[in-house]
Formats: sequence, structure tokens, C-alpha cells
Amino acid sequence: MTTNTPPALSLMYPLMASDLDELAAFGRAVLDLKLERLYLGQSLIVDTHQAFAHLAGRGIRVPAGTAVALTALRHPLDAAVQARSLALLTGQPVVAGFGAGDPDFVAALRGEPYESPLTAVTEYLTVMRRLLDGEEVEDFRGRYVRLDDAVLPEPHPTGARPVVSLGAGVLRPRMAYAAGQVADVAITLLTPASHLEEQIVPALARGAASRGRAVPGVTSIVPCAVRRPGRDPRKLAFAAHELHLSGEHYAAMLRSAGLDVDVSDPWAGAGALVDGGVFAYGTPDEVADRLTRYGDAGATEIALSCAGVLLTEGPEAALADVRAIAEAVRDRAAAGAR
Repeated sequence: MTTNTPPALSLMYPLMASDLDELAAFGRAVLDLKLERLYLGQSLIVDTHQAFAHLAGRGIRVPAGTAVALTALRHPLDAAVQARSLALLTGQPVVAGFGAGDPDFVAALRGEPYESPLTAVTEYLTVMRRLLDGEEVEDFRGRYVRLDDAVLPEPHPTGARPVVSLGAGVLRPRMAYAAGQVADVAITLLTPASHLEEQIVPALARGAASRGRAVPGVTSIVPCAVRRPGRDPRKLAFAAHELHLSGEHYAAMLRSAGLDVDVSDPWAGAGALVDGGVFAYGTPDEVADRLTRYGDAGATEIALSCAGVLLTEGPEAALADVRAIAEAVRDRAAAGAR
């Protein structure tokens, strides 16, 4: 799948929210570089929604995205309130992205893992969407979600409803199909462009067609770094994604896309990310070329993640890479428009 419109460019703050001055620097970069939005992952240090509210209180009102919040931590009613609160506090649209998370973590909270993570996410987003659309949920009896006689009060009876898009974390075609049925955005991480094009985007389209709805957008979080003296891209990829490469769900997805990844050897897996182009490394223009491939594969938004640089060299170095890559992407788009 190819698109005539270049993907929107966003920024991922790839750590748990804790250093709020550092987070503010990322928020200001979104404003200064006129990026689409700032994404944060699930944080157990400073809650993700509260971190965005903190930024708004500092005057940094950026479009917010969660990539991804974990369903087991919140009832979907509370999740809908939190997401809508961000839209109201910032005055900006919100992408509320959710995923089932690691089975062991889910079991620690629920006593057992989700037997069907796909069903859990589908029910969760279904209830959230109904609440955010102002519907009264009278008698929802799902496998994992229950809600009786609930409705969100309208914050602006005569004004426009705050814009909250729902996202689903997607690794495999079955979840992509479900996202096509209930989500507004499919959010991917460490997904090769070929896997996106050949497996994820077609499954999204099939899921959307089964419900007669528009195909969701695709936000691809792409790990990247600029080639600079003394840097080892494998070390950067390992620093950023050792935990992902140790998880079978990510490893299985990467193997299905042709990468040699084994959870017993995340260091080798980091090398596979670099060699396979999943970790975009090179000159700013070479990184921009990798990102163009994601747009050609069907991504409608790309979130830059310089986690490896942030963890090994600090925020100034990471944001320097973000600026260089964003400039290269825009130069390329401008050249293509001429």
C-alpha cells in the first residue's frame, strides 16, 4: 500500500516519565519542530496522563499520544475519562493507544493472563469508544470488561466534543484485523516495513471492511540514530530494546518478517535490527530514506524514537538527532513536491 501524502512526523519520548525537565525538552521540540504529536509509553513512575498534564501546566500544550497504555491497569471508563481530560487540558487532539501488555504483568494484576489478549483489547476499545461518543453503556457483559449504566457527562454541551482517537498496539495480523474493526489507529513498534506492508496493513483493511468502516491510520514507532563518530549502532539498539528482544511476542513477529531473532540472545537480536533496517541508522538523509519506506508501506504517521542515544548519551544528543532527521525528512518532502 502506498500513499500520496507523506506520513506525519511525531516524536516518542521512549522512557518512563520521571525527569520532567527532560520530558519538557521533548515537548518543546515537538512545538519547535512543528511535529505532529508527542508519544509517551506506559509509566509506573509519573503516570503518563499526569505527565502530559504537567507539560500543559508549563505551557507546553502538545497533541498527546499513549503508545501504549496497558489495559489491565485501568477500567475503560477511567481510561476514557483520562484520555478526554488530556484533550480538555491541552486543547489538542489525543491518541489514546492501548495494548494488553506482557502476560506475566497481566497475571500479577488479575491473577491470570488474558487467555485472549485480542478479545481484551477489542472489548476495551469498544466500551471506550461508546463512552467517548456520549453513549450510555447500559449492559455491557464482555469476557473481560463489564459496565452497567454509565455515561460520560458532556463537558461542553454546546461546543465540539474533545477529539480522542483510539489506538491499538499491533504486532501480528490477527490484532491488526481486530484494530481494523474497532480502532482509529494501529500503533507498531520494531515492525519491519515489509511486515507492515505485507501483513499488517492488509489485515487492517480486511478488519475495517468487515465492519464497513474507514481503515485506521498506522503509527509506526521507528527506532533511529544518526551516524556519528564513536557510535556503535548495535549498542544503541541493544540499549533501547533489550527487553523487547527478550520477549517472545516481539521475537516471533520479527522472525516472521525474516529477521534472525532469538530471545536467548538479545545482543544478536540487536544486530539483526540494525542489519535488517528496523533500527534506522546512518546519515540524516539515509535515516529519512528508511522512514520513506515506512510511508510507502502504509504508515500514516512515524514517531521517531531515539531511545538508544537518550539512554547512552543523554537528552541533548537524542534531540540533536531528532532535529537532524526531521530536517532531512522535510528537505526530502520539499524536493519531492517540486
